[in-house]
Amino acid sequence: MRTYTEALAYLNQFINYERTQPQRYAPETLSLDRVNRLLDRLGRPDRPYRAIHIAGTKGKGSTAAMIESCLRAAGYRTGFYTSPHLHTFRERMRVNNEYISREMFAQLVAELEPHLSAIEGVTWFEIVTTLAFMFFARSQIDVAVLEVGLGGRFDATNVVTPLVSVITSLSLDHMNLLGNTIEQIAFEKAGIIKRRVPVVSAPQVPEALDVIRRVARMRGAKLTVAPLPQPSPVTPGRELPLLGAHQLINAGVALTALQIAQQRGLPIDEEAMQRGLAAVKWPGRLEVLSRDPLLVVDGAHNGDSAQKLAAALREVFHLDQWTLIVGISADKDIPTILDGLLPIAKRVIVTRASNSRAANLETLGAQVTDRGDAPTSAASVAEALDLALTDQTPIIVTGSLFTVADAREAWFKRTGLPLEKDE
Repeated sequence: MRTYTEALAYLNQFINYERTQPQRYAPETLSLDRVNRLLDRLGRPDRPYRAIHIAGTKGKGSTAAMIESCLRAAGYRTGFYTSPHLHTFRERMRVNNEYISREMFAQLVAELEPHLSAIEGVTWFEIVTTLAFMFFARSQIDVAVLEVGLGGRFDATNVVTPLVSVITSLSLDHMNLLGNTIEQIAFEKAGIIKRRVPVVSAPQVPEALDVIRRVARMRGAKLTVAPLPQPSPVTPGRELPLLGAHQLINAGVALTALQIAQQRGLPIDEEAMQRGLAAVKWPGRLEVLSRDPLLVVDGAHNGDSAQKLAAALREVFHLDQWTLIVGISADKDIPTILDGLLPIAKRVIVTRASNSRAANLETLGAQVTDRGDAPTSAASVAEALDLALTDQTPIIVTGSLFTVADAREAWFKRTGLPLEKDE
């Protein structure tokens, strides 16, 4: 049997839509047929447990983490499937918040391998999703919390029929795949709505909510829009460790989804919900790596999330003069991200993450210069961090989760803290 590293290398030989994305998010390029056939061959490891399914543009990972934490606090054995990972692939699939072991991953890859040749064109993400289902079935979980990878309608996770479907905040992102309007994006995300399965939505702009409401009505699915947090059910940074007012909205969505799941036969009391929220961890999202010097990282990667990050930095830290370390993926809307971030920047350092999708420094620097700032360039995030630490200005690192991952790794190395990562 292969080692973990060998099994991961074998897996990465498959077509990887996270690196070479299709030109169209449509049945010609993506479908649920391949993953369903693969799961059929394996005896449907996606079915022995209940599930909560979460799509959205922003907040789906945080919301999923809150739901999983609350379920675990209530005594359920949980499976948690999310993407992307920050440092190790094993972050993507967890049982009771423990990463899949290297040995289990290698074993499951060995069991799955004989079936892959029978499914022509099977994709990397479809294989990974199947591995997660196998892991959860083998671990005899009670309930899986599943985060959509991309879109919703054709995402490999969409084979499940959950207790409740969840759609977090929607905005323009992945427009080359999902569409250029909020209505088109909402239609793709609403693809997770199943017939007669209740759906919870975050508060949305009217155009997005109209689409979600229409799809829910067509499928006989009761729609509940989570209330805005007024008065707030929790306090960010105190009852809720995740910072920022936007996390209050995510918490409201998570609690609403749990209440509906309870009505559908998944008992969870108020105390467990509160304990779960108080214990939730979700690195890389308005995460404070250091108070002295003040170093914050956040994975904002579209215009709307960049604006919300700038607002959160003012709200949480009462500061609007930051050293901005920014590295953005080339396929993102760089102008709108910079428009959201530059108003809080005293100093700008452009960089690129150690990821093939990262925008080059010249492109990023030119966009900053066009907006009236004079950026410094750093070939790596670690180098950018070294430059930023030469003065006392608070530091925010953002633009993508890949940039955040590199910043966390550089900081942990600098401070001697342990960090588990794939080599």
